[in-house]
Amino acid sequence: MEVKTSLLDNMIGVGDMVLLEPLSEDSFLENLKNRFEHNEIYTYIGSVVISMNPYRSLPIFTPEKVEEYRNRNFYELSPHIYALADEAYRSLRDQDKDQCILITGESGAGKTEASKLVMSYVAAVCGKGQEVNKVKEQLLQSNPVLEAFGNAKTVRNDNSSRFGKYMDIEFDFKGDPLGGVISNYLLEKSRVVKQPRGERNFHVFYQLLSGASDESLKKLKLHRDFSKYNYLSLDSAAVNGLDDAANFRTVRNAMQIVGFMEDEVQSVMELVAAVLKLGNIEFKPDSRSNGSDESRIKDKNDLKEMCELLGIEQSVLERAFSYRTVEAKLEKVSTTLNVAQAYYARDALAKNLYSRLFSWLVTRINESIKAQGKTRHKVMGVLDIYGFEIFEDNSFEQFIINYCNEKLQQIFIELTLREEQEEYIREGIEWTNIEYFNNAVICDLIENNQNGILAMLDEECLRPGTVTDETFLDKLNTICAEHLHFESRLSKNSKFLTDHSLPHSCFRIQHYAGKVLYRAEGFVDKNNDLLYRDLSQAMYKANHKLIKQLFPEGNPAKVNLKRPLTAGFQFKASVGTLMRNLQTKNPNYIRCIKPNDKKASHIFTDSLVRHQLRYLGLMENVRVRRAGYAFRQPYEPCLERYKMLCKRTWPHWLGPAREGVEVLMSDLPVPAEEFSFGRSKIFIRNPRTLFFLEERRRQCLQDLATLIQKIYRGWKCRGHFLLLKKSQIVVSAWYRRYAQQKKYQKIKSATTVVQSYTRGWQARKLLRELKYQKRCVEAVTTISAFWHGTQARRELRRLKEEARRKHAVAVIWAYWQGLKIRREYRKFFRANAGKKIYDFTIQRIMQKYFLGLKSTLPSMSPIDKNWPARPYLFLGGVHSELRRIFHLWRCKKYRSQFTEEKKAVYEEKLEASELFKDKKALYPSSVSQPFKGDYLEINKNPKYQKLSIAMEDKVLLADVVNKINRANGKGTARLFLLTKNSVVLADQKTGQVKASVPLPDLTSVSVSTQSDGFFALKLKEGSASAVKGDFLLSSEHLIEIITKIHRMGTTAADREQLDIDISDEFLVQFKHDKVCVKFIQGVPKNGNSVSCKRKNNRLLEVSVPSTA
Repeated sequence: MEVKTSLLDNMIGVGDMVLLEPLSEDSFLENLKNRFEHNEIYTYIGSVVISMNPYRSLPIFTPEKVEEYRNRNFYELSPHIYALADEAYRSLRDQDKDQCILITGESGAGKTEASKLVMSYVAAVCGKGQEVNKVKEQLLQSNPVLEAFGNAKTVRNDNSSRFGKYMDIEFDFKGDPLGGVISNYLLEKSRVVKQPRGERNFHVFYQLLSGASDESLKKLKLHRDFSKYNYLSLDSAAVNGLDDAANFRTVRNAMQIVGFMEDEVQSVMELVAAVLKLGNIEFKPDSRSNGSDESRIKDKNDLKEMCELLGIEQSVLERAFSYRTVEAKLEKVSTTLNVAQAYYARDALAKNLYSRLFSWLVTRINESIKAQGKTRHKVMGVLDIYGFEIFEDNSFEQFIINYCNEKLQQIFIELTLREEQEEYIREGIEWTNIEYFNNAVICDLIENNQNGILAMLDEECLRPGTVTDETFLDKLNTICAEHLHFESRLSKNSKFLTDHSLPHSCFRIQHYAGKVLYRAEGFVDKNNDLLYRDLSQAMYKANHKLIKQLFPEGNPAKVNLKRPLTAGFQFKASVGTLMRNLQTKNPNYIRCIKPNDKKASHIFTDSLVRHQLRYLGLMENVRVRRAGYAFRQPYEPCLERYKMLCKRTWPHWLGPAREGVEVLMSDLPVPAEEFSFGRSKIFIRNPRTLFFLEERRRQCLQDLATLIQKIYRGWKCRGHFLLLKKSQIVVSAWYRRYAQQKKYQKIKSATTVVQSYTRGWQARKLLRELKYQKRCVEAVTTISAFWHGTQARRELRRLKEEARRKHAVAVIWAYWQGLKIRREYRKFFRANAGKKIYDFTIQRIMQKYFLGLKSTLPSMSPIDKNWPARPYLFLGGVHSELRRIFHLWRCKKYRSQFTEEKKAVYEEKLEASELFKDKKALYPSSVSQPFKGDYLEINKNPKYQKLSIAMEDKVLLADVVNKINRANGKGTARLFLLTKNSVVLADQKTGQVKASVPLPDLTSVSVSTQSDGFFALKLKEGSASAVKGDFLLSSEHLIEIITKIHRMGTTAADREQLDIDISDEFLVQFKHDKVCVKFIQGVPKNGNSVSCKRKNNRLLEVSVPSTA
């Protein structure tokens, strides 16, 4: 369930100033201070957001915060800028209302950061997608570019916007951004040539010098040292916490994202460098022959470098700084410029150049980020413009800035009142007229077309004759003397004649925010904003394409003699356009306040904040908001928040929300005039009534919390008791079980002991019986053993005696036989004793030989040539015959293990041996290489699939050979295929058959005796294959190819046996000519390989490396 929150929950001080009680300037200030000290930097005035600059990072701008405020009611959460941005975005998306967000405040109040937060929030909550993300990125990245060229460090702010910016962001019907348009107002171009003490020029000058590479600076003819440029102040060139080099890289990256081309970026940087160079041009006085003063440039080096950057002829620009041409109808008058006028012309050119460059940047960004298509889109405008300014020395810039703020205050009051009135009418509440200060009289004093200050200033600037600031002030004193909001010492108004706080050269205007003293000095010159035509024409003559766009009035073909529009008139027109634009949109306001001048956190300066409260008109805003009903709220959230104050609405009200609120209010002691019921909201007149409701709600919540605590504690205690009870039962059961188990274990143990004793007694009794029986058996056995032993010994003695007798008989017999033999031997000894001894000896030697041969036989390998040594010479024949027989038997056993394929291979090897052994030097190296046959795997290789299909017979051999060209002796790779019936030559790349030779057409094959791979296939004369002559080929597998071809001829019964011609010189028939192929030994040019070279029409010489 989602928890409903409200602005009033956990409130520090008062979150909405409309509810502040009592309302005074002091209480307003104290409430802001209290919230600021607790890091609450946002406060509401109705729908207006007051933003205090914290001067530090706070953890309230995270993605989680964005999600927290997304699609939430404006007053649902604590005050935040995200709440206003979300309200504006949802109104634009869901209600199709164009929105504008007006961000005002003085320099350093945080206007720029506020505009960034608004844009980042809208970018985060709108749709996603590649194109949408690109648009969002371009809109967000336009800020760094404009800040670099339009912001500067001031005494009040390190990143002060020195121009006003209004951006219209366009959305489609889904609420996704499509593009935007930026308008800029009143760039402070005087800062280009002069900065107050403690302030800097625009950021881009310092960023360029700090962040650009050395090569880029060299191209731009610049140096990193700030002190070399007169337009850059040195006392505050370095700012703490500001990294100009890193910011320069950020700006360059942002320009690329926005859509600037590289040459456009370079052109912009060249113009920035030209402004710096322009400031270094100095003049010296000179006198002409007629006595008139003129000026000359002191050092022309900077002028030369500037002209090189912009592509201007140096003489043209030098003359423009020294002379001024005035045109009147058909006349041209050229006058010299003195030193002061030359410096004025230089500064005017620098200001105009930079100002127009800034305007071009805004236009260029608009071209990149504008929405495509001409259909109407939803628009959200964000206005980031300078606030009301009151300085010690106020001039023309402060005058028109304050005029702009007067117009914004006027439209703010008008739109706020209109919004209030529309809500009252929409809700059916009676509208009562609200008294407030209408500053239309002040706006009229400034902008009236007849007697307004701006109109009189323009009239003075256009009036012929001598025009000075004094004549302008006199005119003001004459026409505005009686105006209630104009004060001057020279107005002849008696009440100001003795006012010494009002100098004679000044006038004072009482603005809505207070009185401001303006010094009239410089009003006329700044309003004129005059740039001499000579300088415009000189700029137009530049070869720099961007310069021509910035100074179109310099075109000689389009000379306009009309005086250009004044700065005041242009600004008045711009403000008028802005006001008309804002009046067509639903306004949302952010009032920015800075808490101190030190740019430090945790410091709240009462006087400074009070001053800003006054000139921002915040008290007036609260009074207007509180003039009718101070608080209003829809019925549903009101009933949801306060339903516990009435028994009839608590805890649930089943009827309509309005009836529930009516019942609720009627049950409370609140006077009827303190509230009114609208169509969808309840209106509460006084904040005290709201605080009364909040106090009653707080008390009820405390009572409800007490009741909830009581019920919860009772439920918790009952649950605890039931748990204890259940636990006790479980513990008891487990204990009883444990006790019974222990008792059973004791009984079981006792029974076991008794049983063990009983069994032990029985066992011992049985043991005694067994021992007795064993002793009886042992006694019988012993007696029997003794008896058998006696009998055995008697028999042994008898047998021994009998054996002795038999032995004696045998010995006697043996002696007798020996005697008998010896007698016989003596008779025949001399006749055959030698032969018998010889035969016996030979028999023993042969027996020993065969037994020794059996143990020393060699292995069963047929190639094993080992054989035992011959022991006796007379056994030589037998030894050799046995070796031959063993080898034959061993080969037979080895052959019995062969498969049919292996037999075929060995038969081919045998045939190769018969053909080439001791005849061809290449043969020994081929013995150890098996005959593979299909080296190309033609049936498996997809490259030769068509060739394989085209072959009718089985391919016995497939290899790559070189076909020798008879013209030059060079080889061409061919596929060599051998089948049972033919030899085929095919193209190696395409597989196309080039030649097919039937085997019967082959008459012979010629090879050399060397180690080369050349062979010639000689064809039968008159056959169809012999049209082009014989084939001279070269292959690494020559032995295998010729062996297989010869074998095919041998096995075929219908063919003649193929002749193999082995010779180092043979003839080959090429078409109608016979060519001799001769093989010689030598060192070929290309190393160890064989080379073939044509010597003449009848000789091909093949050089073979020597084998030595």
